[in-house]
Amino acid sequence: MSSYFRLLPNIDYVNRNREASTSINQFIETKNLFKRVKLRDDIFGNVNFFQRYKIIGDERPENVAFKIYKDEILDWLVLLSNNILNIQTEWPLSQTSFDKYLVEKYGAGIDNSDQIYNIIYNGVHHYETIEIRDSSGVVQLKEGIVFTPRPTNDPAATPALPNFTLRYFDGGLTQGTVGANVELRGPDILRAVTNYEYESKIENDKRNIFVLKPQYLNIIFNDLEKVLPYKEGSSQYVGPFLKRVDDIRLFQ
Repeated sequence: MSSYFRLLPNIDYVNRNREASTSINQFIETKNLFKRVKLRDDIFGNVNFFQRYKIIGDERPENVAFKIYKDEILDWLVLLSNNILNIQTEWPLSQTSFDKYLVEKYGAGIDNSDQIYNIIYNGVHHYETIEIRDSSGVVQLKEGIVFTPRPTNDPAATPALPNFTLRYFDGGLTQGTVGANVELRGPDILRAVTNYEYESKIENDKRNIFVLKPQYLNIIFNDLEKVLPYKEGSSQYVGPFLKRVDDIRLFQ
């Protein structure tokens, strides 16, 4: 990621350090972090420029960049291709960090490690519907409709199944000369999703990313050469990679 910041132009910012500055007009040259780049819309919105990639194990952006582009300093391009702004929350956690996260989230205020383990791996986060088809193969209930149980004072308690009943008429079930009415409820139409299953799915979904195909790297580099330099004409302009900000007097 450090290579990305090296690409950014600089600004001359007023030195606010009284000890290091003898004049309010002294400046410090620093990176312009507000000069954020993005992929062109016609590229970002076209899947033909990208290939799917599944993050393996504890791979970091630099590992993916080296595997795809043979250059780990292009880790910023991997993040840019997926519009990832916060790597701490939008990139898959390492196994160690994931385990720590689970304990901190579901074990807060609990000293018993066995109880924490039980809450994480056996505690019900929510219920989801099971796909139900009639005898003709027609879907009567979609899979994955979420029912979130009411919170309880005891985190280890198993919440009751939602009061939900599925009723439909199945013409293929012979009952005399006509079909039959079907009524299903409870475990016949709902399944419990544990806290671990819920959190694991979130992490696994993060593993499915897109990476820019290597043959289009030159397009990106050419775009950066056009958009990153400052345009001449502004009163703040010093050079193509340096601007001097206005002297905002915070102290005398």
